[in-house]
Amino acid sequence: MPTDPSALLNRVPSGLLIGGKWVDATQGRTLDVENPATGKVIKSVADADADDATRALDAAVGAAEDWAATPARQRAEILRQAFDLLQERRDDIALLMTLEMGKPLAESGSEFTYGGEFLRWFSEEAVRITGRYGANPEGTGRTVVSRHPVGPCFLITPWNFPLAMATRKIGPALAAGCTVVVKPAALTPLTTMYVAQLLVDVGLPDGVVNVITTSTSKDTSAAILSDPRLRKLSFTGSTPVGVSLLKQAADNVLRTSMELGGNAPFLVFEDADLDKAIEGAMQAKFRNMGEACTAANRFLVHSSIADEFSQRIAERVSRLKVGDGTDPDTDIGPLIEPKAVQKVADLVEDAVSRGATVLTGGQRIEGDGYFYQPTVLVDVPADAAINSTEIFGPVVAIRQFSDEDEAVRLANDTPYGLVGYAYTDGLARGQRMIERLETGMLGLNAGVISNAAAPFGGIKQSGLGREGGFEGINEYLSIRYTMTPSPV
Repeated sequence: MPTDPSALLNRVPSGLLIGGKWVDATQGRTLDVENPATGKVIKSVADADADDATRALDAAVGAAEDWAATPARQRAEILRQAFDLLQERRDDIALLMTLEMGKPLAESGSEFTYGGEFLRWFSEEAVRITGRYGANPEGTGRTVVSRHPVGPCFLITPWNFPLAMATRKIGPALAAGCTVVVKPAALTPLTTMYVAQLLVDVGLPDGVVNVITTSTSKDTSAAILSDPRLRKLSFTGSTPVGVSLLKQAADNVLRTSMELGGNAPFLVFEDADLDKAIEGAMQAKFRNMGEACTAANRFLVHSSIADEFSQRIAERVSRLKVGDGTDPDTDIGPLIEPKAVQKVADLVEDAVSRGATVLTGGQRIEGDGYFYQPTVLVDVPADAAINSTEIFGPVVAIRQFSDEDEAVRLANDTPYGLVGYAYTDGLARGQRMIERLETGMLGLNAGVISNAAAPFGGIKQSGLGREGGFEGINEYLSIRYTMTPSPV
């Protein structure tokens, strides 16, 4: 039976989760959450201040010792039960993501599958935390290496993937034995709040997960980051904000995980299968309306096939249906807020003013909600801002290259290094792309790369650390070396 939006929104908590209870903000403040497809408020939630942040950290610190001592199997079972309960509530969570973020229901369903997997994956990793034991080289003693929870963590999630970004951080933290304070983005807090209540429902002890929503992120986060009891920060968001948080984290020498901005190149070589390249381009660019750090940002196409590629992808893009994500026929939903539309419009106008040509789209859509036409630009000049700015919108910006060396040079000409995409049927060239492209992740003849079992993260100004995969849980574990005398 279809989920009723009003009934669903009424089931979402509206307070702050502190110590196992949903409570009002200390000052009684609230913030409004909008549906970007309509621009209308769909729910008001508590708006935390610095005192509320400290209360949340108090609860995480109070629960830390017991949670760290909880047997790994028990932690694993709680995460697995959360995964199972999540599956039962698929329709609720998919609709909730569409209501608060705007993505089409089909994409919300895909995020549901991806986000849920972090709970299942890390439920399995919880019981595989290992160490080692062995004689030292001199034979005078034994080396014991063990791994332990880092301690209370502060998890800051972005607005664009409200389920997956929460589970990708909460899952490994809980599996490792850490307690957390989660601060979801003010634009899309509802899915995280729903998932937090789900964890409470499956028996997670009070204080292990705490959730604060706030419209004053800078001050509220500072209260937690300056507290010496905090031991780790995990952040997903823009590079400028990440740099600011790293500076604050340095004062207490916090462990940090940073998943920051991107400027992903999408390379199409002359030997590529164009059908597959175009399909991959549609996936890599238009997933989530282009509002993804993994979105292809710069399309670099060999000059011999650039015209054909451009015309064919423009024809595909022109057929995309823009609308409210709750309409099952919608391909492209709204952007998150008015300034997001303005940013995309400015980038397109700048490119056109410098000589780029619009093959399709190129205009904002007037009326309710925050919409921009899916767009294809060709002949984008080197000095256009769109080449160096993360678009976060439904725009394909195409430049040409003449040979492999030029393609690699253009692809690597950015301070970012999160993900890249390359299409070629040449095995040797594909192997060279693995070696030559300066990215933390690569889609080789693939337009979608995210997977809970794989390490997600970048290099250069795209971040530090990895989320997901075997590597993900290590971000929440500290290493302890113990020396014991030789037993003989």
